Amino acid sequence: MSTTAIFGSYVLTRKDGAQDVLRDHWVLVEGRRIAAITPSRPVADEVFDRPGRFVLPGLLNLHNHIFSEAIARTLTEDGNGRRNNKSIIYTVLLPLSKRGAEILTAEERLAIGRMGVLQLLKGGATTVMEPFRNAIPELFDAACEMGLRFYGAPYLFSTGDAKADASGVVTYAGDDGEADLAIWNALYQRWHGQGDGRVRLAMSPHATDTCGPDLMRAIAARARELDVPITIHMAQSAGEVATIAQRHGGRTPAEYLDWLGLLAPDLLAAHCHASTDADLRLMAARGAGVLNCPRVFARAGITAAFGRFAAHGVRTAIGTDGYNMDLLGELNAASLISKIALGSAETASAPELIDAVTATAAAMIKRDDLGVIAPGATADLTIVDMTHPHLQPLHDPRRGLIALANRANIDQVMVDGRLLIHDGHYLHGDEAAITAAGATAIAKIWALPEAQAAFAG
Repeated sequence: MSTTAIFGSYVLTRKDGAQDVLRDHWVLVEGRRIAAITPSRPVADEVFDRPGRFVLPGLLNLHNHIFSEAIARTLTEDGNGRRNNKSIIYTVLLPLSKRGAEILTAEERLAIGRMGVLQLLKGGATTVMEPFRNAIPELFDAACEMGLRFYGAPYLFSTGDAKADASGVVTYAGDDGEADLAIWNALYQRWHGQGDGRVRLAMSPHATDTCGPDLMRAIAARARELDVPITIHMAQSAGEVATIAQRHGGRTPAEYLDWLGLLAPDLLAAHCHASTDADLRLMAARGAGVLNCPRVFARAGITAAFGRFAAHGVRTAIGTDGYNMDLLGELNAASLISKIALGSAETASAPELIDAVTATAAAMIKRDDLGVIAPGATADLTIVDMTHPHLQPLHDPRRGLIALANRANIDQVMVDGRLLIHDGHYLHGDEAAITAAGATAIAKIWALPEAQAAFAG
């Protein structure tokens, strides 16, 4: 069994249920597990003795979209691609990801997957939950071959062809629920537990407005039979809120899910910025979680504040939504947006936000072996180089991480005891080639007439 010793000027552990930053300690990894945290240098096959590193539990990013957000990148900022200032979900993300999956070859879809996984790893994530259209199963291949811990969440739709017209009004078409559930079951049989257990599935009804009651109930029953997480987009636009109220007797999206029995501790609801305070109190009472992705909404002038969710007692994790895939940058945005939105410098503190991508996130997917550095824990580690000029002088590494660090400071990433990133670079592939192949595949989608029309508005 191979052993690795990593020195940290700062090592984030836990003591009595709270974070504890140890100074000048070593983390010893044996095989796929953490064997010890010790102040003395251990004997190991491979030793990394580099002062100034902050050794963290592997960061968990529980909401990301490799494929659809790559389509939107640099084309939807500054309000581009919207209709009457409405959400790009129905003008760009849903229609173009559907069409893109249809026109690309399996190898091209795989190239986009590899480019996304590369970004996630270089951004410091060791575990990612990824909702995506089920016509892009190559994302499983990309995550498995590149070493990422991956919770694949193929979408299930009642109406998989939702799109906005020129005025921004959304129409819903399709009857996809039964077929999507069959595809999900087949992907579960193929992929769940692959990659020495790194690859698993989550159940992902796309959103409250694209999934009807019958499908929702079937999804909940199947997910709970298999004990897999359920993740959904909820209250991510004013249009969705209005649609649910019209269809279901004035209910909000949270009330709709509660009515169906889905609002529970196994539900991870992405975004939720259009939820009422009463909705958030209901979510807290039911134990449901929020996956907060503040930057993707900030680009549209919308506040999605971590501090608001946390203040209502809702378990809240941070995800990137695929936008930049820089988890440290997302944590910085979560801090600043919360402080502005709540008018408080104390909200969304550095320890809270670090927990949101370590211990809290791990608990939300029932993985007590992740999100912690402790003997016996799975050897997933994120190591940040805190010696950069913009991080010096350094009094508090947690505050420095949240307020000042970014993806360029990610030094090493280890998953299952295997080093994937070293000196900020991916060890097991050609980064330039991976990036070029993925960008070339996305360009084929951009060339479509419907993409040109979507980005013109």
